[in-house]
Amino acid sequence: MQQPDGGLHLENSSHPAQRAAALSAHYASRREKAAWLDLYAEDAVLEDPVGISPLDPTGHGHRGRAALSRFWDMVIAPGNMTYVIRESYPCADECANVWSLTNVLPGGARVTVDLVSIYRVNPSGKLLSMRAYWSYAQVEQKLKALLADSAAHS
Repeated sequence: MQQPDGGLHLENSSHPAQRAAALSAHYASRREKAAWLDLYAEDAVLEDPVGISPLDPTGHGHRGRAALSRFWDMVIAPGNMTYVIRESYPCADECANVWSLTNVLPGGARVTVDLVSIYRVNPSGKLLSMRAYWSYAQVEQKLKALLADSAAHS
């Protein structure tokens, strides 16, 4: 189903991974931490982004609900996120989404990231893993440019 902004509305998808993926973005955008955490299995792993970054210094992901809760507090809570899922490819117990995420940070800085995320669910439909492919370095460059522009206009 298409959203008015051109994105896909998959919260009611019959495919469990597609539905969980869409609900994850939906709950994050509505700042519903408890509902977001409940989508994940107890031993889930979240890699956002995949690999070593300041958000994941070891590059091994955030493992388990306590780590996911800390990720929420560090990454999701400070901003105000909107999203558009442009494409989604369900297969077996996984799906790959091509989407854009826009985050309005404290102070009003707006950063948009295009990414691909792969979600895998268990037989109960709980997320076992989420792997997001995007460049932290590119986002950091965008933020620095926004901050420099803001400082120049102050």
